Amino acid sequence: MAAPLVAGWDCLVHFARTLRLRGECACGRVFSVWGDVDEPCTLRTPVRRMGMSTSEDSMSSPTRALQSGEVAPDFELHATPDQTVRLSEIQGPVVLIFYPADWSPVCGDELSMFEAAVGLFAEHGAQLIGISVDSSWCHLAYKDDRKLSFPLLADFHPKGAVAKSYGVFRDDDDTTERAIFVLDAQHTVTWSYVSPVGISPGVNGALRAVEALS
Repeated sequence: MAAPLVAGWDCLVHFARTLRLRGECACGRVFSVWGDVDEPCTLRTPVRRMGMSTSEDSMSSPTRALQSGEVAPDFELHATPDQTVRLSEIQGPVVLIFYPADWSPVCGDELSMFEAAVGLFAEHGAQLIGISVDSSWCHLAYKDDRKLSFPLLADFHPKGAVAKSYGVFRDDDDTTERAIFVLDAQHTVTWSYVSPVGISPGVNGALRAVEALS
């Protein structure tokens, strides 16, 4: 099968890396635990047409990742080149999955684990949302390649503005930390975790946090 055509040099670089490295990540052993969970996501994410990204001026930049009890900053990011998702328009709990980049082995395994467990999160009314600094065009190709049903949002321009507002932007390489935030129905942080970039955090912690909201 031909490789998917992706827009942007960054996407091409990440795609080339995944062709060389895919399959070398040990996280595949963890994924097998969730291999029999394949329920489709029944949640509907509000989608807006031709919205604008949240501006940096409207966001503060905490020096650490947001902690339990803090209000999650609102944002509006592109899910496709012509559609956006706004956090404040999503009803119910939300799981925000920040990850460094599309087409990297660890990120692919992490998101695949969440996709396999999407039905378990849906049982508790929770919506999964992935966020990275890749463009919406890159996300489209990546979602298709990985068969992901939940939205991947582009924190692309201004680059990393949302990640900065959550305290998980990496200034050294202009990507995001590998971080997860569980938000309750009022979009207050109830659980957060920042994992080493090269290690997938799995889904157990986020799932337990969502179950505790029920």
